[in-house]
Amino acid sequence: MHADISYVAAFFVGLFGGVHCVGMCGGIVGALSFGLPEGVRGQPVKFLPYLAGYNAGRIASYMVAGALMGGIGMLAAHLGTVQHIRLGMQVIAGLFLVAMGLYLGGWWYGLSRVERVGTLVWRYAEPIGRRFIPVRSPGQALALGLVWGWLPCGLVYSTLIWAISSGNVWHGALIMLCFGLGTLPNLLAMGLIAGKLAAWLRLLWVRRSAGTLVIAFGIYMLVRALLA
Repeated sequence: MHADISYVAAFFVGLFGGVHCVGMCGGIVGALSFGLPEGVRGQPVKFLPYLAGYNAGRIASYMVAGALMGGIGMLAAHLGTVQHIRLGMQVIAGLFLVAMGLYLGGWWYGLSRVERVGTLVWRYAEPIGRRFIPVRSPGQALALGLVWGWLPCGLVYSTLIWAISSGNVWHGALIMLCFGLGTLPNLLAMGLIAGKLAAWLRLLWVRRSAGTLVIAFGIYMLVRALLA
């Protein structure tokens, strides 16, 4: 039952965190859009396979990272009392989600320091991604998404900590799959109505509403761990 709740919560964290997703990945989606052949650009039916390929690659990368983190959690659990370590990781995951909510709402930007850590990996991944630009086929878009899924992102990192707390490779991958599916509506819309969506997501009340909901999920995880 708890696993099912985690999957649903991960989906909504991705959905409500869309204000951050558009800021981080919107430029990439924009580059993908403007780099397409003229016969594809501006035509939603022809553009969708490219956008679907990019997002499929991105979510696949999230799942790989989630499986790795779940595996790390599983190994850590074998080094001590399983229940205590798992609950400890759930507390850390809850704190990260609260920090992410504060970040989304514009109340505290401490999580941006965590994103800087990811730049070490991104330094090597980013040149690989540039090889697929301009995108000329849905296959190239998929490859681009596989690389860009490793873009330093506090929201992704917060959910990966959550994946570690699952203590299971499969559950870790599923948490990241649900999270990735939650980010889809915003990024799909970003590819089709970029200007209007970006303007709407910059509204303070939208950002703070999203931040409050993510904080609520973080508090829920903390309470569940502390009362277990």
